[in-house]
Amino acid sequence: MTHSPASSEDEERHSASECPEGGSESDSSPDGPSRGPRGTRGQGSGAPGSLASTRGLQGRSMSVPDDAHFSMMVFRIGIPDLHQTKCLRFNPDATIWTAKQQVLCALSESLQDVLNYGLFQPATSGRDANFLEEERLLREYPQSFEKGVPYLEFRYKTRVYKQTNLDEKQLAKLHTKTGLKKFLEYVQLGTSDKVARLLDKGLDPNYHDSDSGETPLTLAAQTEGSVEVIRTLCLGGAHIDFRARDGMTALHKAACARHCLALTALLDLGGSPNYKDRRGLTPLFHTAMVGGDPRCCELLLYNRAQLGIADENGWQEIHQACQRGHSQHLEHLLFYGAEPGAQNASGNTALHICALYNKETCARILLYRGANKDVKNNNGQTPFQVWGCEGWWGRGWCTKEAGAAMPSQCPSRSPPSMQPGDGDPQAQG
Repeated sequence: MTHSPASSEDEERHSASECPEGGSESDSSPDGPSRGPRGTRGQGSGAPGSLASTRGLQGRSMSVPDDAHFSMMVFRIGIPDLHQTKCLRFNPDATIWTAKQQVLCALSESLQDVLNYGLFQPATSGRDANFLEEERLLREYPQSFEKGVPYLEFRYKTRVYKQTNLDEKQLAKLHTKTGLKKFLEYVQLGTSDKVARLLDKGLDPNYHDSDSGETPLTLAAQTEGSVEVIRTLCLGGAHIDFRARDGMTALHKAACARHCLALTALLDLGGSPNYKDRRGLTPLFHTAMVGGDPRCCELLLYNRAQLGIADENGWQEIHQACQRGHSQHLEHLLFYGAEPGAQNASGNTALHICALYNKETCARILLYRGANKDVKNNNGQTPFQVWGCEGWWGRGWCTKEAGAAMPSQCPSRSPPSMQPGDGDPQAQG
């Protein structure tokens, strides 16, 4: 399906219809915005209101005051691809991602590639049009009350063009199947100058390869020596949270590929370490699974990655690291506040996982960090009982008599180093 969101001057035509007070959602109404070129025009202004309306609004603030506090905010949400407008209440202290899920639940029809839809704020009051960042709070985006209930659009993410003199015929030539394939080749080869030249002509880098399902940015995130290409793409209109067909963002791809430099570049360009894939998992979760360079894990945590994200079975990052024996990643997770006693859906803690998968080094680290060895899972078993009375665990590691026994190299108590190449605090048992 080809997505061509309307230009932002069309949205304000809906300002005459407001939500009824006290209602959380109004009936869907037809919405027929005009179709423009691929991408979104950044300019636009609404029709002027009547003189009476203008006078009535003179005492009203144009935006939410910095010290204002609202328990809920009402928005009109236009959905151009469904020709509908809905009125919804949102928690201003929730993330844009949460608001997006709320919009999805309110839809009466399904949308293709829905993970790449976002909330779009039209140009108004001197502010440029833009898509709202998924991991920022709704409260962080000031809203205009000049025309009544604030208006946002739920539309497919495309490049937001700032130019007003776009050549639509030239754009159509750039976005042929051959042209898009050639652009992906330039990205994979790392020829940033050729990538920049096509972006300057107006190419929209937010699309999927028909064969691999990758986007130009997710492809660059997995390619060695692609930092300059990543910067060029992001500055040329690529959305960092635009997902490949498998639901992963460029940060997920860089984490899975263990590309620390690509991860650093994406974070420096404004990417969030808390982007979710289609399973609701973050780049940090994938780093705990794939292991590799522990600096990737450290970098995400240093940039305030959220801990305690769980998959459908209740496994958190700490469970994944212990299952695979990624002791250095485990050290970073614990230092930044991971809960050593967190239980999955079966009631197993990280120590239970160490016992199940015979990961002695990780178990030693957990015990040294104060993990409770007496927690029982859903079967009423402690980690010691899961392991049985044989092997290193049964020989006394978990007994009181072995309380003084420590690994030959104790895990570091100091903060992990952020110097490239230093790696992780030593955690070898």
